[in-house]
Amino acid sequence: MEYHDVIIVGGGPAGSSAARQLVDGGYDCLVLDREQFPREKLCAGWITPEVLEDLAFAPEDYPHRFLTFEVLDIAFKGLHVPLRSPQHSIRRYEFDAWLLERSGAPVRRHNVRHVTETDDGYQIDEAYRCRYLVGAGGTRCPVYRELFRGGKPRTKGLQAVTLEREYACDWQDPSCHLWFLDKGLPGYAWYVPKADGYLNVGVGGMADKLKRRGDDIRRHWDLLCERLVGEGLVDEPPESPGGYSYFLRDRSDPGRLGDAFVVGDAAGLATRDMCEGIGPAVRSGLLAARSIMAGEPYELGGIDRFTSGNLLVRKGLERAFLG
Repeated sequence: MEYHDVIIVGGGPAGSSAARQLVDGGYDCLVLDREQFPREKLCAGWITPEVLEDLAFAPEDYPHRFLTFEVLDIAFKGLHVPLRSPQHSIRRYEFDAWLLERSGAPVRRHNVRHVTETDDGYQIDEAYRCRYLVGAGGTRCPVYRELFRGGKPRTKGLQAVTLEREYACDWQDPSCHLWFLDKGLPGYAWYVPKADGYLNVGVGGMADKLKRRGDDIRRHWDLLCERLVGEGLVDEPPESPGGYSYFLRDRSDPGRLGDAFVVGDAAGLATRDMCEGIGPAVRSGLLAARSIMAGEPYELGGIDRFTSGNLLVRKGLERAFLG
């Protein structure tokens, strides 16, 4: 049976951030992921300046598609407000693979089925053993499922559901567009251009609210397609969207049990106003690594529950999404 100091289950931004810190600190660290990288990943691919700071890289250092928006076109129920706040877009297909390679950690393709605690650490599928374990496998992370779910089940009202499509597109409008609370949606729709002719469009909302209203995210996808064509943002409506779900930040932090940690979407850390997950994922991965290396408490309270710096926007959106 193969042994490592630390095993990280999941090679996305949370897992690769933890891996880079641990490898730099001299730890024997292995990353397991069920997919082969590069791999397709459903995500708007919007990253904040804080993500660049946490990951310690500048746009000119990044070797793949990278686009900066100087202005966000934000619409609240038809009222458009241009917001000057530089933000960035990447393609997760490229971004995640680059981060994982940059971490320097060895990566194995392995679909984790079972995780058990032992006297001196953790065992995975009778194939791997480790002293410390980091669950970075997203909403369906097996580390969360096997070790955390019984004591900390998900809060149903915090589940967001999305439909989106990323595809090659000769877009003409370089601005990022966000439409909040349109047509009764407890969430928002987006148009996010990517460099060198790619576009991500999608719609997301709170699953429990949609269900209680007898509404469906598919209806809002169709409305978004009508809007994109009607406003001249695309020539033809995008087809065949993919769907996924994740959880917004709870008021408690179930991040650690013994020497096992959950980070990113496995811990349910997406922000409560913008439903943004990459920033909290990266920061939680770094915190887990520091806790392992320096014995610091793994406290998620230092990761902000909100993306916006405006208190009215924060509370307004939180109330509209979650009640």
